[in-house]
Amino acid sequence: MSFREIAFTIRAVNRASSEFGRIQSDAESLATRVKSLGSALAGIGATGAAVGYIANQFGLLNDAQMHTFNSGMMVVSVMGMFMRTSAGLAVAQKVYAAATAFATAVQNSLNISFGTFLALTGVGIAVIVAAAAAMMNFANSMNHATASVQDFNETAVNTTQHTRSIQRAGQEELYRRGVE
Repeated sequence: MSFREIAFTIRAVNRASSEFGRIQSDAESLATRVKSLGSALAGIGATGAAVGYIANQFGLLNDAQMHTFNSGMMVVSVMGMFMRTSAGLAVAQKVYAAATAFATAVQNSLNISFGTFLALTGVGIAVIVAAAAAMMNFANSMNHATASVQDFNETAVNTTQHTRSIQRAGQEELYRRGVE
């Protein structure tokens, strides 16, 4: 391995290292946000269960309604506590990665369809422009041909009969014989 190959390898690793660092900081930021969301959900669930119990004490909810409401709030609290665990973080990151991949695929398909639209629109405009140029060229050719025929006709009218009818030697005799 030459020194040049080693230098290229080092540059490639250095450029990739910064991207890996950015990905790591994005993952840590996501983990922090998921943990804080989990804490908020656990707090909401616990608060909701306490509110359900107090509402039952004041007679706003009967026992069956309180048990149903508290069960729902406990599910919310458990989901929040699960999101704070490493398994919950892994699930959240997988869901986030899947959603990002789906959004990227949708964006790419929209870009492709928009690019196709622009290409077809461009081709359509190019065809119209090319047809207009061909029609203009044909019209110019026809105008030149018409002008040429008109010039010939004007010249033919103004010239004498003798000049118009250039004849070969002995041709007059043939005409006289045909007439006779």
